[in-house]
Amino acid sequence: MPEVPQWARVRGDLNCHVRRGAWYEVLRLTPDEAILEVDSRPFSVPRSSLQIVPLRPQRWSVVARPSDAVMTPLSWGSRYAVCPRCCNRTPLQGHPTEIRCLRCEGVFAVAWDDV
Repeated sequence: MPEVPQWARVRGDLNCHVRRGAWYEVLRLTPDEAILEVDSRPFSVPRSSLQIVPLRPQRWSVVARPSDAVMTPLSWGSRYAVCPRCCNRTPLQGHPTEIRCLRCEGVFAVAWDDV
């Protein structure tokens, strides 16, 4: 019987060269690292840097602006949201309970309780 996939995202302000707040399928786990599927390719990330869950969350992740942010506009302020379906980022204005993704058009709740 095939294994049930797990999902992982980077936690904190660590730059692991994957989008912070985005959920990636876990292909393999070792004691020290996780091999994630990123852009249809395997990518190794230190396991200690990840939050790993058994089911892919269906809520927008709220991400504090990383100290080394390069591609995140300053106009977005101190935090932004990441779509649970397509990993698109969007600025957070106010305290919305749900957001429609401009890329995939999915509407998802915002995980304010998981900040």
